[in-house]
Amino acid sequence: MNDKWTDDLEATRVSNIEKLRAELTRRSERDRAYLIVLAGADVGKMFKLDQGETVIGRSHRADIRLEDDSISRLHVKVTLQGTSVTIEDLNSSNGTLVNEQRISGENLGDGDKIRLGETAILKFTFHDRLDESFQKKMYNAALRDPLTKAYNKKYFIDTLSTELSYAKRHGTQLSLIIFDLDLFKNVNDNYGHVAGDHVLIELSTLVQSMLRTEDVFARYGGEEFVIILRGIPLDAAGVLAERVRKAVEEHEFLFGQQRLPVTISAGVAAVAAEIAHAVDLVEAADNALYAAKNAGRNKVLLKHPEEGQPR
Repeated sequence: MNDKWTDDLEATRVSNIEKLRAELTRRSERDRAYLIVLAGADVGKMFKLDQGETVIGRSHRADIRLEDDSISRLHVKVTLQGTSVTIEDLNSSNGTLVNEQRISGENLGDGDKIRLGETAILKFTFHDRLDESFQKKMYNAALRDPLTKAYNKKYFIDTLSTELSYAKRHGTQLSLIIFDLDLFKNVNDNYGHVAGDHVLIELSTLVQSMLRTEDVFARYGGEEFVIILRGIPLDAAGVLAERVRKAVEEHEFLFGQQRLPVTISAGVAAVAAEIAHAVDLVEAADNALYAAKNAGRNKVLLKHPEEGQPR
């Protein structure tokens, strides 16, 4: 065998091994600081800590906002300098505990548990790239409907409760749209459940393309979907619902060469004096949806405050 060819092969092997070692070293670098919610609102959510100070509280001025009445508006400050992390309580009403010990200031170590208020528990940890990717995938899988990739019902209920509490406390606008597909059973019966699933997936993609980043679009069950609109009053939510209705009516839902008949009916409600809990807002929007169905389908109706009949 040619000595030069052997030497080149060996050099290539060494080079490949060194590249592999470098890649493994790079992947094993746990240099990304995170707080992960273990209990309370937003379980599983990850917050990446940037260099410098990060304030946590329930105020909109906090860098990380946790909607919990037992957490102070500006509750605690976490400071990241290099790989050193400290936490400082900001004279909060209910205090800050690290590993169940009340603290005023403390250095944080990988795996430490932080309790804020009565229910919120966060875990501090360093992640490498693989940890980070895996945790995000797990978090998204727990929140998303596997078919449509819209948020699931649990996430919707938790988020609506949080947003309603915030809206009531700060006097801000909050609206809810509930819609479902008209006579969807006919699609499944006439074209099959695979066609029905295709419609749900395509509808979800269509609707999400029409929403803001802060809007929450979720599958409530079966062919029923919901949209939470932060900062949007009832009439403006009605305008959006009508845009969605029209877009669905005009969209070509094709399965093979067959165009499938798809329309939706929608009910819209907003925060009002008589809305005390999330279930009240859902019920108000659902009543409007029911009325839209009874009015002939492919319609949008609004539930105005203290009204018996939606319009």
